[in-house]
Amino acid sequence: MMAERTTTSRRERLRQATLEEIHAAVRRLLVTQGSAAVTINAVAREMGMSGPALYHYYAGHDDLVGAVTADFFRELATAMERARDAHADAQVGERILAACRAMRAWAIAHPAEFGWIFASPIAPPNRQRDSARHQAAQRFEQVLLDLTVELWRTRGFPVPDLVDLPSSLREQLTAYSADIDGRLPPEAVHVFLTCWIRLYGLLCMEVLHQLDFAYSDLEPVFEECLRDLAGMLALDHSGRPFPRTRSSEAGR
Repeated sequence: MMAERTTTSRRERLRQATLEEIHAAVRRLLVTQGSAAVTINAVAREMGMSGPALYHYYAGHDDLVGAVTADFFRELATAMERARDAHADAQVGERILAACRAMRAWAIAHPAEFGWIFASPIAPPNRQRDSARHQAAQRFEQVLLDLTVELWRTRGFPVPDLVDLPSSLREQLTAYSADIDGRLPPEAVHVFLTCWIRLYGLLCMEVLHQLDFAYSDLEPVFEECLRDLAGMLALDHSGRPFPRTRSSEAGR
């Protein structure tokens, strides 16, 4: 029995080592040649194995893409969590801004990986809630969501009146609020998602070089964006709260 467990453990270690090598090969191809170069046969050649041999580890291209995407999401989430935790004694707004800055730092240091996870369609198998990709993406999503929930519960921030929003938007915000177990009400979800869209949109434009025609240094533009987002959350640019107003009492 002991010999059997030892053999199984050795097989598992060898398999894990091979999976890590496969993921490293995907990353090299992605960074040096672009996402189109990441095919089963190309990865197999990079590994020095046959294409069919790779199917012992992944069912196909979509399965491989989902696994590597999960790796990238976990890496990005870890960078944001470390930045958040480095300010563990700071106010929640300061931790929000630290996490946002960490996201940008990772994105500009890993443009190919950022483009891979955010600028590509999600293959159907990776939309499943039990997929590695979905679970890793949720971990990433939770970093800013958890901080926003903490801010909402401790201080609140200005929110729109739901009746002033289009009915389709209200329905979608209500659905997302339910999806996150009501941790933010629909009107606070609207603010959270608006902040996310602004942040994500600017990072995509920077990483994909869509603003090179005007800017050679986007850090001041990013900081200006953070200043705007902080204002939406009733924070100053340092992440410290503004004095309470009637609208900011809404989350209490």
